[in-house]
Amino acid sequence: MDITPIPDKGFGAVVTGVRLAEVSDDEFGAIRAAWLDRGFLLFPGQFLSDAENVAFGERFGELEFGANPMSNSRKKDDGSFGEVFGFRTQIMRTNVGNEAWHTDSTYKPISSKCAMLSAVTVPEEGGNTELADMRAGYAALDQATKDRIEGLSAFHSTQFSQANDVGDFPPQGDNSIYHGEAYLRRLVKVHPDTGVKNLFVGRHAFGIPGLPRAESRALLKSLVEFVVSDPSRVYSHHWSPGDTLFWDNRALLHRAMPYDYAKPRVLIGTRVAGDPATELAYYPSDPAAEAGRKALQEELALLREETADRLYGGTTADSSGAGARTAYDPATRMPPARAEAT
Repeated sequence: MDITPIPDKGFGAVVTGVRLAEVSDDEFGAIRAAWLDRGFLLFPGQFLSDAENVAFGERFGELEFGANPMSNSRKKDDGSFGEVFGFRTQIMRTNVGNEAWHTDSTYKPISSKCAMLSAVTVPEEGGNTELADMRAGYAALDQATKDRIEGLSAFHSTQFSQANDVGDFPPQGDNSIYHGEAYLRRLVKVHPDTGVKNLFVGRHAFGIPGLPRAESRALLKSLVEFVVSDPSRVYSHHWSPGDTLFWDNRALLHRAMPYDYAKPRVLIGTRVAGDPATELAYYPSDPAAEAGRKALQEELALLREETADRLYGGTTADSSGAGARTAYDPATRMPPARAEAT
């Protein structure tokens, strides 16, 4: 097994000479140590089955989910993928929303420990997955900013991020990621395994208690922009079928990149739940949850008045996928609003 750091980056490594489906205990120990040190690992040419994805993920802890399609295509009964979802459907609205920087499951009571994606079908152009190092971002902040944010927290919600980023207001439901809760998390996180401090921000974060809305929005935006402003802190992965990418959700941001949405892009995702001792905010039944619900509803009311110019125009998708302000533009391989902003 060979573990080679990504050239010209301060994080990440490529791991070759090992089969994740057959990894020994010694190899796993080296992989885990490299992952904690480098933040993410790329394993080319693995071609993992669903069962192998699940088995490898379970070595890191209890799963949130295992071998779920992260796809713009419908999975058929035989396991293959067929129909490409329309750009106006809720599943594609969610996919497009994930083109903004985020870390997984901060919108749940227990945020995620780590995640992996395995490539099945990928577009020839675009559709990269990018990662950014919040450890190095925090280390590079000036002391005044570190002092300013040390005691601050922000609420996290996918309903906020979908509305704020793309003007999408999904239906709310208890068994959905759009569930009406918002979870308060510190802006500065101490990594539970390494003890290293990092920023803990991204598209789901909003509403820093104690700050005016405009100041909170500006601060959260500036922190993400600072993390990704240095090329050494950002890695963009162009997928090849069989690649497996594995990263630490407690320390890195990630995002998908645009592509021709009429072409299939099929990745298989497995996500490991965090340790409740370090990743639990609170449960919906806890008294602390009421402040998050109130902050979210107030924020969504404001965003309904502010998002008519966003990609989906402040709308909710119906079952036919209608209601979007714009359509997909095949000439640019991205939605018109996204193309104009590039």
